[in-house]
Amino acid sequence: MSRQYTIALAGNPNAGKTSVFNALTGARQHVGNYPGVTVEYKEGIAHHQGQAVEVVDLPGTYSLTAYSPEELVARNYLIGQRPDVVVDVVDASNLERNLYLAVQLMELGVPLVICLNMVDVAKTRGLKIDADKLSRLLGVPVVTTVARQNQGMKELLAAAVELAESEPEWRPLNISYGSDVDQGVDEVATILQGAQERRGLLSARWLAVKCLEGDQEVIERVRETPELAEKLLPVCDRVAGHIKNTMDDNPDSIIADYRYGYITGITRQVVSSEREVRMDLSDKLDQVLTHRLLGPLLLFAVLYGIYNFVFWASEVPVVLLENFFGWLGGAVEGALPPGLLRSLIVSGIIGGVGGVLGFAPLIAFMFFAIAIMEDSGYMARVAYIMDRVLRIFGLHGNSVMALMVGGGLSGGCAVPGVMATRTLKDPKARLATILTVPFMNCGAKLPVYSLLIAAFFAHRQAEMLFLLTLISWGLGLGAAKLLRVTLLRGEQAPFVMELPPYRAPTIKGLVIHTWERTWQYAKKAGTMILGVSVLMWAAMSFPGLPQEQDAAWQQRISAAPSAEARLELKSNRAQDELAGTIAGRAGRALTVLTNPLGFDWRANVALVGGFAAKEVIVSTLGVAYSLGEVDPEHSQSLSKRLAAEKGWNPLKAFSLIIFVMVYAPCLATVVMIRKETGTWRWALFSVGYNTLIAYLLALAVFQGGRALGLG
Repeated sequence: MSRQYTIALAGNPNAGKTSVFNALTGARQHVGNYPGVTVEYKEGIAHHQGQAVEVVDLPGTYSLTAYSPEELVARNYLIGQRPDVVVDVVDASNLERNLYLAVQLMELGVPLVICLNMVDVAKTRGLKIDADKLSRLLGVPVVTTVARQNQGMKELLAAAVELAESEPEWRPLNISYGSDVDQGVDEVATILQGAQERRGLLSARWLAVKCLEGDQEVIERVRETPELAEKLLPVCDRVAGHIKNTMDDNPDSIIADYRYGYITGITRQVVSSEREVRMDLSDKLDQVLTHRLLGPLLLFAVLYGIYNFVFWASEVPVVLLENFFGWLGGAVEGALPPGLLRSLIVSGIIGGVGGVLGFAPLIAFMFFAIAIMEDSGYMARVAYIMDRVLRIFGLHGNSVMALMVGGGLSGGCAVPGVMATRTLKDPKARLATILTVPFMNCGAKLPVYSLLIAAFFAHRQAEMLFLLTLISWGLGLGAAKLLRVTLLRGEQAPFVMELPPYRAPTIKGLVIHTWERTWQYAKKAGTMILGVSVLMWAAMSFPGLPQEQDAAWQQRISAAPSAEARLELKSNRAQDELAGTIAGRAGRALTVLTNPLGFDWRANVALVGGFAAKEVIVSTLGVAYSLGEVDPEHSQSLSKRLAAEKGWNPLKAFSLIIFVMVYAPCLATVVMIRKETGTWRWALFSVGYNTLIAYLLALAVFQGGRALGLG
């Protein structure tokens, strides 16, 4: 039986590489229309004539010169893992630009197959590409595909497997970069020939080119061998200086120009225009959607429409789930005798996790709307529109990607949002963006907002969520500006990004993206949130009432004149018991700080639990308030309980919403900030910075509201 082959997928961002990966493997992976989505390579299994083939999805990258983390990951994988075949996914409608990576792959010498993707888009632009001639000129197999429609996938896999079965050697392509550069490359390569053991199977000429391009990783590897560095680096500096003096340009720019010259010579022979290329649909749409004045107005209209759609579509499913968990809790409560087991199941598990899962439909519809924006290409336009605004606050245009992923449109997650900052090359703008991401309305905060909005702003749900989105952006950008004029002062780098063509999202893609994210949310509720809910239940159940105090309560309950009086006494007894628990004591200790914000000790307990994950705030409130409800016939949703609870009102709810929006990032985000910044200093700074701002804002909201007579 033949061995399992490994195929690596490379390609520019927006060329459809991840769509090819999904089509080949059936893997369910997020597909975005902008750089930064695929930060680490993904693996999957494809099947060809009964044979399993490993497929690796490398980060989207424009070149193999290690200027960015994506380029570094892609190149290191190719060099270190040496896959059997590399498939370069090329956007047929932008052939010349996309072939730059293909040429660099050929210079490296990898066994290559060109996947000429999106030929349908090229056709609509009046472009005709002779794939057979392109294959002959490049000397590699070329397969035409439309990955989003699963066209050409079998042929692509067959071509890759056929090439792998031939066990091709790595044959580097040698391009002339002009006499001066070629002479310098040969001189550096000659020195490297004597260090074969230090560079493995890599071509000495390829390494020489990288040295002259100023590739820092290659130069650092050279420095690991002092005797080689002593001979090589002075020669590189001398050759680079000579080239700059004689040609008035840096070697890397000259090398890039000659690569493009090589590519242009090929594209002129294989690309023809069937008609005069006029403004296509994407250009016409962009005249309106990215207009300086109309663009922002339409963006606000889109966001407002999304929130109306989300609440309208999720209204019935949310009510059904709330009723189901209410019925389930009542049924269990009626079936089990009073005691810790019943309390654990009803309050710790059903009341906690059920309170979070009850909002799953709302989360799902929000993810569905976000998937439409991403898959259609509009999300990239949002970044373009927002660039002018972000620069006022000291952030980079590419920061939009991280902020959007982190919850700029309610429903994201701060963890991948922080990771998405890797595309920013300006270190201060990157750090400012990392510290701004936690201000966004991530999907974990959405259940808290939904709970309080349903309880106190039921007739203005979409308007409230839209307002909270604007507040989140305003606070985040304000915090970023504060950082950029104090701790992170510095010049801003220019913003350059590619706007992909608009595409009609596929139903399959939308369903996959929505299901994946919703399932992750449900798994989070079923694992971590369940564990935290049980721990919070335990902290809110022990040590319990002293025996004498409990006996006094039971006596008062027995002597109550009516069922309503008994129910009220039972609720009061449960709250008295809760106040004496570990969590209750901690919550009461914090009231010295939180009373000015309008928070009682039960809200304090929920906020402490929310540091693990913001969804836990809902589950903890569910535990706290279900402990006071012991009659199955009077079970009701948590929103209704809070609305009827003494001490709760719209002002207190809004103050709590503002605090939750801003205060300390969840534990997973703190760990990710530590990983991305390389120090706990900035991670802990984020906790303190956000919490201080949250406290001051909530204080201003609550005390200002009371002064205006709103409390």
